[in-house]
Amino acid sequence: MLRSTFAGVTLMLLCWLTTSTAVAKEQGGALDVGDKAPEFSVQDDQGKLWNSADHFGKKVVVLYFYPADMTGGCTAQACGYRDTLADLASQQVEVVGVSGDSVENHQWFKKAHELNFPLLADVDGKVAEKFGVPITRGSKSVKAIIDGSERVLKRDVTAKRWTFVIDRDGKIAYRDDKVQAKQDPAKILDVVKNLE
Repeated sequence: MLRSTFAGVTLMLLCWLTTSTAVAKEQGGALDVGDKAPEFSVQDDQGKLWNSADHFGKKVVVLYFYPADMTGGCTAQACGYRDTLADLASQQVEVVGVSGDSVENHQWFKKAHELNFPLLADVDGKVAEKFGVPITRGSKSVKAIIDGSERVLKRDVTAKRWTFVIDRDGKIAYRDDKVQAKQDPAKILDVVKNLE
């Protein structure tokens, strides 16, 4: 009797944990390796709609979240991806950066550093939340000299620095939630070379 009661309680607890995990993911919990990448549409740096359904499941996509345009670590990371893009493209990999910056901020950032891949304007933090990336809300700004003039780049959402690799099946193949900005592009190049 005690054994069957224990088994019943264990089964109920297991069901509760499984349901809680599923609900947490639906409410923006962190995605794990093997999870299906969520679908979303958001403006890119050209003001055009970037639909994940047009990319996920068609090729390998490196989707990296970063705090802000024109800051030290974020610039180092973006320039690293710029410089390794040919090697990544030879592996059939697409690179996409995501931050809470506006389309206009992204345009200035790309121009200042000759970035050669799309940047997505997650101005309300909804894309970050779908992937479980922590965000902070509140107006922040960065001053930068671009084309000899001082520009003030404002944003209302700041995401943590996380990187995801989404495989050809549209699933999370790799997640790094402790990204080191300068090392990230080389690390991701190694990851995609070892994808099956």
